[in-house]
Amino acid sequence: MKPFASRYLLLVAFSLLLGACQSTPPVDTTVPDARVAAIAALEQSISSNELATAEDQLGALQTQSPDDPQWVTYQRQLAEAYLQRSQIVLQKGDVNAAATALSRARALMPKAPALTGEVNGAIAQARKAELEKAEAALKAAEAKPAARLIDPSAESSTIALNIQDVAQLRKQMDALAADVVNYQCTVTFQVPRTQDYPWLATLLEKRVKKLDADFELKIDKQIDRQVKAQVVLTPRKP
Repeated sequence: MKPFASRYLLLVAFSLLLGACQSTPPVDTTVPDARVAAIAALEQSISSNELATAEDQLGALQTQSPDDPQWVTYQRQLAEAYLQRSQIVLQKGDVNAAATALSRARALMPKAPALTGEVNGAIAQARKAELEKAEAALKAAEAKPAARLIDPSAESSTIALNIQDVAQLRKQMDALAADVVNYQCTVTFQVPRTQDYPWLATLLEKRVKKLDADFELKIDKQIDRQVKAQVVLTPRKP
């Protein structure tokens, strides 16, 4: 009887142990899985150059575990991505976008000024070049005589020609020639008759050559019986 009792007690103990194991709740892996997914999403955003999204994702992870040292690595990766963007847009001539991207890189890595120093110098040089270009354009505009017949800011100006009054027409041609030379205008005569064009063109050409013998006059004609004689001057764009 004793061996049987011992086996019976052993069987009961084993059954209780097995039941206890089966009743143990499973380990909750939800939090680690969510963290892994969030990190993967952050890495994808950085590699896809979705940097604003990556900043938001990194900020959320840092809020959840602010003392985790691995965030510094992602912070640096993000700063370097912004720095690369700054270099690319600067090469395309977008100084403002370059400065914005550089400011984000600095904000992410404020203790690494060497990281942004070279690009910062390039942006400063680009801004200086922009300023010098604007100043040169302003000086050039100020140096030009005032327009006599055209609107320099317009795409083109159309001036009616007084071909019935030769004296008035000659005065018009003097003013037209001055505007053509000063504002580098191309010229299109619009006249109702073919025979009107040659003598009008000759009047203008003589005056232009008198003002600037080396000026290359670009002149064209349009014959339209429905219009009165007129000339269209188109200033060269700066």
